[in-house]
Amino acid sequence: MKIKQVLISQPPPEGDKSPYADLVKQFNLDITFRKLIKVEHIGAKEFRQHRIHIPDYTALIFTSKHAVDHFFALAEELRVQISDGMKYFCTSEAIALYLQKYVQYRKRKIFFGKNQFSDLLDIIRKQKDEKFIFVCAENHQNDIPQLLTQYKINYVFAPIYRTVPEDLSDVAITDFQMIVFFSPFGVNSVKMNFPEYEQGETIFGAFGDATAQAIEDEGLTLHIKAPSEKFPSMAMAMQDFLQKNKK
Repeated sequence: MKIKQVLISQPPPEGDKSPYADLVKQFNLDITFRKLIKVEHIGAKEFRQHRIHIPDYTALIFTSKHAVDHFFALAEELRVQISDGMKYFCTSEAIALYLQKYVQYRKRKIFFGKNQFSDLLDIIRKQKDEKFIFVCAENHQNDIPQLLTQYKINYVFAPIYRTVPEDLSDVAITDFQMIVFFSPFGVNSVKMNFPEYEQGETIFGAFGDATAQAIEDEGLTLHIKAPSEKFPSMAMAMQDFLQKNKK
């Protein structure tokens, strides 16, 4: 099929050196960048209902930059001083480096995996004496808590923000021959905004296992998946698919 209009469910990249710019030139694409979801902060009053006293814990688990921003905003709102001895466990180096916005970066207290939580879990399991706070969205998937429980990690689930669908009334969803999702909530957003929408021949891409599962759970067809050993980025996976489609 001829693929021209592509929807990438992320904000527009900064600068001209985006890998998607190369795809535009190579395959003559018209790419629209549009967030499908938005994040709402959970304030101190609501958070206190969970009865989590942050100073009682010695380590934090972050799986996104959103989680980092909202955690430190909440700590300030609660007037909680984060201990210099606090340890930070991040699913990627990018998130770990992002912590420099709030804390002094020290190798002895900041740990990170290779984008997959399974990598980080190996590191966490070696430090079982820590008391962890898993900082996440209110409607986070259950996969990570299940793994932490399975391996008997001493942790508490701390929802500090929630992900909700964006208003997509300005989007002509049927115009796109390819839609690339980066979160399960994006899949849910399309379903809520366009309850009559049918996939038809539209190509669906998913970044992450949870996103891929959300597409399949809706009875939809998944064509492109990343990251993988062969394609660590979505742009690389898209390029492979588009090259094969072109032939």
